[in-house]
Amino acid sequence: MKITRYNTRPARIEMLPLIDIVFLLLVFFIYAMLSMTVHQGMQLDLPESSQATKTEETVLTLSLRTSQTASALGPEQELEIFLNKTPVPLAELHEHLPGTAEQGGSAGEILVFAEENVSYQQLFQVLDELQRAGMTKISLQANPE
Repeated sequence: MKITRYNTRPARIEMLPLIDIVFLLLVFFIYAMLSMTVHQGMQLDLPESSQATKTEETVLTLSLRTSQTASALGPEQELEIFLNKTPVPLAELHEHLPGTAEQGGSAGEILVFAEENVSYQQLFQVLDELQRAGMTKISLQANPE
């Protein structure tokens, strides 16, 4: 004997609550990842390059920027150097780097963030100090175009 049922509909899975939950999980993980990122450098206006890439692992960050100072000869640009947000004079830069030859360690990688208005001569003075300290892995950073 066959029993027929009237007004029966097949079971249906509602998608809107599922989409809401997936969206909330996505937002949660995005905020969690943003809070885990650590940027040890300073906010600078970096030059742009088509070959610029982002690195995942950093050892040291060196930030270079210029400030305007007034003198009798007119305005001059003074170089400010920050090693992991700590101000360091150029003459003492090699002493503040960890793992240098004087400390008996091996030099690691350093990322150099230099503003657009840092002169070529000032940049090379800093690079000379880094090489003097035994740093061999020096990476100049830029913003992608």
